[in-house]
Amino acid sequence: MKTSDFDFYLPKELIAQTPPEKRDESRLMVVERTSGIFSHRDFHNIIEYLEEGDLLVVNDTKVIPARIFTSAEDKKKREILLIKEIAPFTWETFVKPQRGLNIGDSLTFADDGLTAKVNERTPGGTYILFFSKQPPLDKIGFAPLPPYIKRDYTKPDLHDYDKERYQTVYANSPGAIAAPTAGLHFTPELLEKIKTKGIKTASITLHVGIGTFRPVRADDVEDHTMLPEWFSIPEETTNLIKTAKRVIAVGTTTVRTLETSIEGSGYTNKFIYPPHEFKVVDALITNFHLPKSTLLMLISAFAGRELIMKAYKKAIETGYKFYSYGDAMLIL
Repeated sequence: MKTSDFDFYLPKELIAQTPPEKRDESRLMVVERTSGIFSHRDFHNIIEYLEEGDLLVVNDTKVIPARIFTSAEDKKKREILLIKEIAPFTWETFVKPQRGLNIGDSLTFADDGLTAKVNERTPGGTYILFFSKQPPLDKIGFAPLPPYIKRDYTKPDLHDYDKERYQTVYANSPGAIAAPTAGLHFTPELLEKIKTKGIKTASITLHVGIGTFRPVRADDVEDHTMLPEWFSIPEETTNLIKTAKRVIAVGTTTVRTLETSIEGSGYTNKFIYPPHEFKVVDALITNFHLPKSTLLMLISAFAGRELIMKAYKKAIETGYKFYSYGDAMLIL
């Protein structure tokens, strides 16, 4: 299967720059796999499609404020995205701009005493930085929004706004550098109504890293390799899955975790694309994804590429918002 089979044109104005005022006021497209019927609702209506005995499985990873900037005194202001800590004070990072950055260079930051030395440039284009101390992310870090969301990071109000909204209300386990965005639509009130209806909720953890959003550059889908990401599944979740009427996954990261295992912890580089036989997940809540992305390939495996591409065409025609802060889809 070709990567180009998952391409489509998206007008720039449909890329959401901010979330709706209230989380569950985003739009919801309901896609029925057996009939091919699309319905257009608001996200809070999702409770009408959930039944007593269902199990809603969420990813409780918490986004860390992983974007930091070099100080104005540095010879060139650079943006650093901390990907993962690989040793004490040593982080794999994305740096931009990369021009003029050499091994051995020193970077300075606004926080007193914080510097970093460039130790290595990896074959994947990332940089290994050794910091003089642990970066105080709560003090100097910004929400690691994806590049298609444009922000003026000098404005504190936007900084605080994104730190709160680019996070699910049930986020509990710090470690992600991107949000599991399907979960951004839930409010505590909606979750309470779901519970009252007899629908149980369980959590897994998958720390979203570059594996999830790394672009597919291979011409053939099968030639792409997912980078590993850490996951954990509590015993309570495992037991609930085994007795659930339907398992409804909130987000593609939850799907990848459950299709890897329903117990234990470890790393997964599970890459799901058509055809794939799903063994655990019965329904899926997701956002609208980038062209040619592994996330789009996963939902195409779940619902069929032809049906998903029709749904995306309809979403564009009717003005749904796309990507992280965009609208949602329920696939039954």
